[in-house]
Amino acid sequence: MLDHIGLVVTDFGAARAFSSAPRAARLHEADGIQRCRRIRNGWQADFWISQGQSPKPVHVAFAASDRKIVDAFHKAALAAGGGDNGAPGVRKEYHPNYYGAFITDPDGNNIEAVCHNPA
Repeated sequence: MLDHIGLVVTDFGAARAFSSAPRAARLHEADGIQRCRRIRNGWQADFWISQGQSPKPVHVAFAASDRKIVDAFHKAALAAGGGDNGAPGVRKEYHPNYYGAFITDPDGNNIEAVCHNPA
């Protein structure tokens, strides 16, 4: 089970603004690390960002309970300065109900929201 994901970012302020906008979750910042925590169905996952030299970009996918959340994620991430890396839509190459949207953050990381439920 996933406990947390951490990304090193080159501009903490830009990354903080970007990572806060697309998700509805509690935010906590301490010791130069921003933690975003979502608790659901008895489990929790943290998303951390910290200042430093950004390594090779990574892919992170957040689970969404429905397609409207995927759409809202994409819209909010674009408004926060993210780059469009794939508009919301069905990705049949993964499976028939895979509905995802992809954004690149200020450091080039591929951030995704995905819903696996049928429409």
